[in-house]
Amino acid sequence: MAALKLVIGNKNYSTWSMRPWLVLKQADIPFVEEALSFNDPQLKRKIRQVSPSGRVPALVDGDLVVWDSLAIVEYLAEKFPDKRLWPEDARARAVARSMCAEMHSGFAVLRAALTMNFEADLPGRGMNVKVQAEADRLIEMWQDARARFGAGGPFLFGRFSIADAFFAPVVRRFLGYGVTLPPVASAYAQTIAALPAYQEWAAAAKAENDFYAPDEPYRTSRT
Repeated sequence: MAALKLVIGNKNYSTWSMRPWLVLKQADIPFVEEALSFNDPQLKRKIRQVSPSGRVPALVDGDLVVWDSLAIVEYLAEKFPDKRLWPEDARARAVARSMCAEMHSGFAVLRAALTMNFEADLPGRGMNVKVQAEADRLIEMWQDARARFGAGGPFLFGRFSIADAFFAPVVRRFLGYGVTLPPVASAYAQTIAALPAYQEWAAAAKAENDFYAPDEPYRTSRT
């Protein structure tokens, strides 16, 4: 069987790419990675050769292409049921899917103000009342999941699930911008940041040296 291929963008910036990559890594599902640079003038053409959306990430499984991070992780959950990528309890699973859907479609203000960046720590930058309101909602979701479903381990639903991968880019945002977190949310953020898969992604992101100005609202160069 041919290995899965995941086409991703810059690890320093691409939150959408990070999510299915972490799921694959954490679940120990074999795959090959094709990384594309946002600075490549041929980027759109190269992505279009793989994905009809013209965006990353895209998962290639033989002659099938699955695009969009949420569709990719749902496909992986169906293809590898033994990996238990969603919580097994039906109620917990419904909440996990709801949280991922809200993350997938919402938080536009926070996304724009606190872009993901592993190369730079920028405490206090980008925060305002609207960003704080969205941060508060994220923290509320984390605390609720931990209180209701987290008894079996340190993750949102006890054991690692797709939901944790979906919030991993938020963890980097909160840590990189020095967002103040209450104890439960802080402990959860540290749990995600300590994952070997997260650390592997972070190390590769820091090593890219591929400054992309549109995702650097607070810097004019790498220095």
